Amino acid sequence: MNGCVQVVLDKLNKSEALRYMGYGKTAPDENVLAMMDECEKALLTVIKPCFTYHIFDIEHVDNGVAVLGTSMILEGKSVSEHLANCDRCVLLAATLSAHADRIIRRYEATDMTRAVMADFLASAAVEQVCDMADEQVRKEFSDFHQTWRFSPGYGDLPLDIQGQFLDVLQAQKRIGLNATENNILTPRKSVTAVIGLSVHDIPKGRRGCAACNMHDTCQFRKRGDHCGI
Repeated sequence: MNGCVQVVLDKLNKSEALRYMGYGKTAPDENVLAMMDECEKALLTVIKPCFTYHIFDIEHVDNGVAVLGTSMILEGKSVSEHLANCDRCVLLAATLSAHADRIIRRYEATDMTRAVMADFLASAAVEQVCDMADEQVRKEFSDFHQTWRFSPGYGDLPLDIQGQFLDVLQAQKRIGLNATENNILTPRKSVTAVIGLSVHDIPKGRRGCAACNMHDTCQFRKRGDHCGI
């Protein structure tokens, strides 16, 4: 597809945000839930979630996976394994817009508890947007099996590919998404990811823990949990 897909979120995934905040078997109290409702409303009032993606043929090469029709190579063993038996891939970029960043910064100036809560809610929200993009790809390419999302920085896929990734998608123009010199996406509540498409069945496995570069230090894993990627 070309261009930008605007989406509407009627509510945010508060259960996921609570999990990010460390709530497991212990339920949050009424004050926490009321504060979360307030932060959710503040975000939903201003965010403009959207995504863009494009499908490319791919070729496995010595140092990774070549995205045909571009000069980009997805380098590393991790992404090669992720795209094993795939002959196409989806390059996806999604964002909540800069409005989410502004809400979080506003809370940071007045109430760090609300700032942290809004930050986690926004993180859950951008994953909701990615899930909606996943579903659109699934409908558009219903004859293909689809991998989970694999982002720059996972495993040994270099984070410094972000700029080229955005250039290939023209994400700057289409959804207002850029990367800093340090490869940080701006707006912050944004995601880039690769999804593999295969005519063959894709084995189900743990969704990314083994490949993630936070594998050894992840707080979710220390609690016996996972982040949901």
